[in-house]
Amino acid sequence: MSITQPSIEGTGLGLRRSMLRELPEADLSAVDFFEVAPENWMQMGGRLGRQFRALTEAHPFSAHGLSLSLGGPEPLDMDFVDAVGRFLDQHGIVLYSEHLSSCSDHGHLYDLMPIPFTAEAVHHVAARIRQVQDRLQRRIAIENVSYYTPLATELSELEFTRAVLEEADCDLLLDVNNIYVNSINHRYDANTFLQAMPAERVVCIHVAGHYQDAEDLLIDTHGAPVIDPVWSLLEQAYAHAGPVATLLERDFNLPPLAELLQEVDQIRRYQQGAARHERLSA
Repeated sequence: MSITQPSIEGTGLGLRRSMLRELPEADLSAVDFFEVAPENWMQMGGRLGRQFRALTEAHPFSAHGLSLSLGGPEPLDMDFVDAVGRFLDQHGIVLYSEHLSSCSDHGHLYDLMPIPFTAEAVHHVAARIRQVQDRLQRRIAIENVSYYTPLATELSELEFTRAVLEEADCDLLLDVNNIYVNSINHRYDANTFLQAMPAERVVCIHVAGHYQDAEDLLIDTHGAPVIDPVWSLLEQAYAHAGPVATLLERDFNLPPLAELLQEVDQIRRYQQGAARHERLSA
């Protein structure tokens, strides 16, 4: 059986349960797709389950996982992988992504923990990504994550990420806010990191806000509006990888839906500008 190549386009918004009340009256003209964490919706039934099913029948969706624990020490939970696969098939979701992180060790840690930047960890994670892709019979994308202290530095974050992508032969969900956060916290140039990411593997981009704890410490909260340096990095991402599908993430301090849709519309304007530039340069 051939492995499915994911394809999603345009501008997206991370769907949160609290948005369901506002969605029927909202102007969704700027939203081409929604994204959900499958763990939050797989077992949903009743009224909310029916609402979610109606949304997936009316709009394209992507899925961004939270608990696969690709970098974890324990064997992958293949029953969970199978359940994710059924969820993706049931709702016609073409793109499934996960974090390049660990979140379990003899139990769920309920946080996204960093992976040691070592060659051994590259082989471990890449083998697990291939195992998931083989089981789902679809390519998956991994997201570059924010982290606050490295567990090992045999490789740089950049070298580690590129090596995993190459050995696993998977796709990349490029989170430009995470690049910016890490560049401040670990003192490297965000655009240099961005330009070194393999453009041909980028299938989706995430943008989000963060919290500034100190001048040299940013916390990736998804709880604030996107700031200007991250918007600028998004423009650089389009110049590097093209105007690929891009999603706004907001998990906390949720404003009225209309405010989030203004940010989604800003993504669309950047995408359209990048597309025009591509056409003129062709």
